[in-house]
Amino acid sequence: MARALPPLTWFRSFEAAARHLNFTAAAQEIGLTQSAVSQQVRLLEQRLGVSLFARKARGLALTDDGRKLLPKVGASLGQLAEATAAFDTDHADDVLTVATSVSVARWIIAPHLSAFLDTHPGIRVRILSTIWPDDFKTPLADVEIRFGSATQVGRGAVQLGPDGLIAVRAPDGMDRLIETVGTSESWRDWAKAAGQSDLPAPSMFVDSYGAALDLAATGSGTALVSAWLARDAMRSGQLVQSNATRIDGTEGYFLARNADTPAATAFAKWIETLG
Repeated sequence: MARALPPLTWFRSFEAAARHLNFTAAAQEIGLTQSAVSQQVRLLEQRLGVSLFARKARGLALTDDGRKLLPKVGASLGQLAEATAAFDTDHADDVLTVATSVSVARWIIAPHLSAFLDTHPGIRVRILSTIWPDDFKTPLADVEIRFGSATQVGRGAVQLGPDGLIAVRAPDGMDRLIETVGTSESWRDWAKAAGQSDLPAPSMFVDSYGAALDLAATGSGTALVSAWLARDAMRSGQLVQSNATRIDGTEGYFLARNADTPAATAFAKWIETLG
């Protein structure tokens, strides 16, 4: 069985003491008492079976073993600091965390995010990808754009829109039908409203409206999707509505705000204007 490593705090105390050659200065740097640093260094020496410092009346001096250990410990602590820095979270008010599906990030937020940041130069945005309503049980974000029915998305969420389900395809796209599974309405419901009883069965199946839009945009087929989600693609001419029929959808996109910060307020007002 591999021998357990000494505690990291022992190495921190040694490294700080070795740089300062003084236990008191090391203690002030790492937030411990002088006696705690001295004890941790002594415990490390006992564990390694060597003396790391020569204790002198005017301070400390590294032994040969101490000089040998110091660069390795310093490099390791530096690597740990660099590795953990990537996970540090800035909780300042100007860091806006938005939880939303990849579909909304791709088809709604991305086309306009640059303009939003231009008008709010002090705000930085972090986007958390979510898929199903269960992903929103614990508030992780300042603002959430949730997908689901009104009963699923939680109290206080405001529907974005106007919405509904429409049939869209690329201007020169195929008529093959793309079905989004996991939603309440389907091509069968749309066919009934459009009076097209001879509509063929879908040829492709995806698990989100965003994926359906991606396929439609490549010319692969015709997708039945959220009108709100397809809005920009239709305005740009990337997609066209293949039939004027629009049906109501049980599910939709809802806005919920968990933080009362200037950044969250600005983003919430902005996203509501994209309907």
